[in-house]
Amino acid sequence: MTEHDDTTDAPAGGIPEPEAPPGGAPRIGDTRPAPRIGDTRPGAPVTERTSGDAPQAPRAPQPPRDTSRAPTPVVATATSQSPAQATQEPGEQKSSSRRRRRRGGSKERAKGRTVGRYLMCVHVEGTTTHIAMLEGRSLVEHYVVRETDETTQIDGNLYLGRVQNVLPGMEAAFVDIGIPKNAVLYRGDIHFDADDIEGGIAQAARIEDVLRPGQLIVCQVTKNPIGAKGARLTQEVSLPGRFAVLVPNSSTIGISKRLGDNERKRLRKILDEVRPEGHGLIVRTAAEGATAEDLKRDVAELAQRWASIDAEAKKSGRPGLLYRELDLAVRMLREELNGDYRGVLIDDPVLFEQVRSYVSQVSPEMVERVELYDTTTESLPLFERYFVHEQLHKALDRKVWLPSGGSLIIERTEALTVIDVNTGKNVGKTNLEETVFKNNLEAAEEVAHQLRLRDIGGIIVIDFIDMESKGHREAVAAQLRQALSRDKTRTQVFDISELGLVEMTRKRISEGLIESVSKQCEHCQGRGIVFDPALP
Repeated sequence: MTEHDDTTDAPAGGIPEPEAPPGGAPRIGDTRPAPRIGDTRPGAPVTERTSGDAPQAPRAPQPPRDTSRAPTPVVATATSQSPAQATQEPGEQKSSSRRRRRRGGSKERAKGRTVGRYLMCVHVEGTTTHIAMLEGRSLVEHYVVRETDETTQIDGNLYLGRVQNVLPGMEAAFVDIGIPKNAVLYRGDIHFDADDIEGGIAQAARIEDVLRPGQLIVCQVTKNPIGAKGARLTQEVSLPGRFAVLVPNSSTIGISKRLGDNERKRLRKILDEVRPEGHGLIVRTAAEGATAEDLKRDVAELAQRWASIDAEAKKSGRPGLLYRELDLAVRMLREELNGDYRGVLIDDPVLFEQVRSYVSQVSPEMVERVELYDTTTESLPLFERYFVHEQLHKALDRKVWLPSGGSLIIERTEALTVIDVNTGKNVGKTNLEETVFKNNLEAAEEVAHQLRLRDIGGIIVIDFIDMESKGHREAVAAQLRQALSRDKTRTQVFDISELGLVEMTRKRISEGLIESVSKQCEHCQGRGIVFDPALP
């Protein structure tokens, strides 16, 4: 099963989807004649649309609107509300409002500009694409996609693989999928029919009973190859769409737990009607407010796609690619684009047309938020205009400063990542315990931000400054968990030990930000030191 972004009540293969924190984002301004999506600097001129062509005078900046909450009810009058609307239940009004927003019938705007907390900036340079995710003005995620990543950036792709060898002692098999490095398929990721197993007991079946060298299998990449490790595979194939995820040859049924009870009941009825025979289906959070026709169209497209993949696999006799996932920029829009995004800015005309075409098909009401950043007319490059360049370089530093003057030191090793918390210039105002407590609270928030931004995975150990109070230790641990809850990548955090250490894990999805923009030093081979050439 590939990693998704919805949590469901399905028996296996939950599909989590990131949930944006509530609240609007402060805007930054613009020196251009007309404002564009995502301008967040103060003093930007704002032009409102009127029936004439005369430009409106600039107005003073207003506080951002909270687009995550339901619209403020309008006081009923003879002209503002019909009797049918006046008798609507609150839950029905919210559901109706969501459906109108999905169809583009109700657009929330502030001073003529789209409101939203998030902004995606996509910069194309040669054969490399940089994707920056901004929350307000802060860079929270950064991805790098290279043209040569046909063998490294393959997460989500479907392959016809040939089993090379089976290792019973490791409960794994190495599979040739047509790339230089063999991929790994573990026993728990194998999908098979119990009738094909001698004795018919699927739970007791060993990997050598299910797979044999030379066997051709359809599999999907769930994790990109990292370092010396090959890609990870699964036979539990899933095809994500806009509103649902198709699980071929499965009985899996699920609906995102992030949806309300009434919405889940409504979608459950639709699910029984649109589910293809012989396949599983998981309804995503994005299906909130979607009509039966929307879901039916989405599922029909997924079923047709799987039929093509299955037909190709049956006629092919050698390992190779069966289906390539969408480009990362388009895939992120499919997974995340919603009303919390104030815009998507792309500085490459070719990619812009591709993304806009895709959004117009799956979310017509959001197409106006996809905008071309014309570098021939803009005074600054895209990443400089929104301060991505500056924040990206800071994210590559070993040291991170905290607002109060404290700091973090981030050291990565082969086995784990260690983060040391220091007070630095933070001398406090009352006593040592209070100073340390406030510094650790700031550090907990910043650690969660840096893990997400740098895409650090694996085992992580955080050395907080020692605190005498047990209540303070619990509060810092709670602050860390709350900050990590905004990260769509799965994490597990343990309580602070008596030594002030926190052990946690974060699922490793990719190689990480630093590795994606760097290469190993040919002099020190990544050790960070150069030996004396006169050493005997």
